Amino acid sequence: MSDDILELSPVQMDALREIGNVGAGNSATALSQIINHRIDMNVPKVSIVPLGEVPDMVGGPEAVVVGVFLRVYGSAPGNILFLLPADSAFLLVDMLMGKKRGDTQNLDFMDESALMEIGNILAGAYLNALFNLTKLSLLPSIPALAVDMAGAILNVVLIQLGQMGDHALVIETQFDADEGDIKGHFFLVPDPGSLDTILAAVGMGS
Repeated sequence: MSDDILELSPVQMDALREIGNVGAGNSATALSQIINHRIDMNVPKVSIVPLGEVPDMVGGPEAVVVGVFLRVYGSAPGNILFLLPADSAFLLVDMLMGKKRGDTQNLDFMDESALMEIGNILAGAYLNALFNLTKLSLLPSIPALAVDMAGAILNVVLIQLGQMGDHALVIETQFDADEGDIKGHFFLVPDPGSLDTILAAVGMGS
């Protein structure tokens, strides 16, 4: 898959960027409804990066992040990883639980459950947008959550994805909330053949 993903044309990248834009917009709407605050979304950055460089995109291998990982099943299977800097995750919990900003400094079981549900809803919103554009049926698995340094989380994920390819299609989105910035990094790693399936579904196949 790594060779195929690196040979995407500018037109195909534009198509994926539009898919990312619509998907992230759906996710921002879903997040706004969850926390009952207006959420503005910056246009996402879409790029293809070696998996080993992913930690650098979230502040470096030693940056503490909250990661939500989901497997995608269906017509174009793959993997989704949603990474939040710790302060953004704490802010999300504060907003969701009706706490004052800064109250959450560590995550308890309920906080983790809430963040997994947020990750599940955001992934579902993204995949629904993908379905509307492509008519490909895609379903997320039950999410898994980890709080650790970005490098440690990515190492675990990369071991699982090692047979899937060397590069990730990265959709980077920043959500702006009333109480402050909530930054999220959204990573999609398609299985071999899935990217071709998605592009063919929007008329951009090779």
